[in-house]
Amino acid sequence: MGNMPTQGGTLARFAGEKYLNLETFRRSGVGVPTPMWFSEEGDVLYLSAPSHTGKVKRIRNDARVRVVPSDSRGVAKGEWLDARAVFATGEQAARADHLLAKKYGLQRRMLDLWGKLKRWEYTIIAIRL
Repeated sequence: MGNMPTQGGTLARFAGEKYLNLETFRRSGVGVPTPMWFSEEGDVLYLSAPSHTGKVKRIRNDARVRVVPSDSRGVAKGEWLDARAVFATGEQAARADHLLAKKYGLQRRMLDLWGKLKRWEYTIIAIRL
């Protein structure tokens, strides 16, 4: 995975994992954890979410997030890490979308089809630890 060791190799904790738990924060400061698919490249984790969802709205209001490798139900596999989230655009978003499609294959294509039927727009979230 190339130049992954950042902050003492913390990004390496996500290598080989299928899910991470993303915690975003409400205006009240209450955290909202959500298990999600992700891909990684360099020192960035990428996630994709429908633009209308709460997690995207919360990141717009507060870029502070926490992440941890997890199982599909969000059960943490280690300690939470503080991070910042930004919305990827242009070539970075296209690259992240490609990485997610490659990692999750048919499952991702089925989810994309469902999103198209629902006319959802997607946002790519980039997280740096």
